[in-house]
Amino acid sequence: MDDVTQSTAPVDAGHRTGRARLIDSHIPAEPEGVVLVLHGGGNRGRPMEVSPAQLSVLRMIPVAARIAAVTKPRLAVLRLLNSRRGWDSTHTPVDDVDWALAEVATRFGGDLPVGLVGHSLGGRAALLSAGQAQVAGVVALAPWVYPDDIAAGVADTLVLIIHGDEDRVALPERSRRLAAVLGRETPVSYVTVAGGRHAMLARRRSFDGLAADAVAWMLLGEVRGSTVQALAAGPRELRI
Repeated sequence: MDDVTQSTAPVDAGHRTGRARLIDSHIPAEPEGVVLVLHGGGNRGRPMEVSPAQLSVLRMIPVAARIAAVTKPRLAVLRLLNSRRGWDSTHTPVDDVDWALAEVATRFGGDLPVGLVGHSLGGRAALLSAGQAQVAGVVALAPWVYPDDIAAGVADTLVLIIHGDEDRVALPERSRRLAAVLGRETPVSYVTVAGGRHAMLARRRSFDGLAADAVAWMLLGEVRGSTVQALAAGPRELRI
């Protein structure tokens, strides 16, 4: 059943505010791969549990729906709700991705390729998880990053960063610098969305549509549209 919570991570009261949760968006009978959709959202000065109704979470529902529409019946699509908002030194969204990948391996088997699609801090978590053995591809939407956010052991993982040139929350200059450094380790492409902002409301179809087409290419080898056709030819920087 779509959009039904399947499992939750246990709570460590010393470090975690709540439970990480996986929510189904689309589960085919025999998936050939799995896509994890990761939300963003900063903290509010104190530990806070993630709410399914917060904007950063709601923002990813149409992203997951677009991926499911493009890739069904071949890919399972699940949304990860983090155990807490924001990013701190004791527990980060990367830890929640680690938990989710273990859940995916238990549920679907460890041989299925996994694609990570994350927005803002979710994009950062996706990029920092790119070295995991299960991960075949990463799509980072308007990622909030540092130029040294390089995953340990990353190599041969396809990475696509999509960033609007009018983003004033997560500066595209930072993600572009990261792309240049990360590109020394693994294939990285960078797409600038003209007029795109952090919330991805303007030109939403460009963000959602390219993310969906990209995971279809990364996990299934399907090439859809001129942009993905160009990316499939080799890492490059494009503007759309």
